[in-house]
Amino acid sequence: MDWLGQYNYYVVFFLMMTGFYVVVARGNLVKKIVGLNIFQSSVFLLYISMAKVEHGTAPIVVADGTVYSNPLPHVLILTAIVVGIATTALGLALVVRIKEAYGTVEEDEIHDQDEPA
Repeated sequence: MDWLGQYNYYVVFFLMMTGFYVVVARGNLVKKIVGLNIFQSSVFLLYISMAKVEHGTAPIVVADGTVYSNPLPHVLILTAIVVGIATTALGLALVVRIKEAYGTVEEDEIHDQDEPA
């Protein structure tokens, strides 16, 4: 197997671990949303990388027997991008409401305010 030719999977792994680290290690809610978006982008790249067919063409039927690429993964990723944008907007709206209610977006400070005295 050509390890250098699989660089896109290394990029996917790096982005996935970076996004996971940001979500787990950071207490700021906005940074957590950014980490989720990085993680989500790595999944998009993984699906697109796996959908690539060597010497594949657009699925337009012609007379000769050619290899076609399946357009379904690309359509699913377009749908996932739209859902991701909507989820990010909802998450940021919730962060704004949390900031108004608690005066902070740091997770530890929010937990401290919720604990009974």
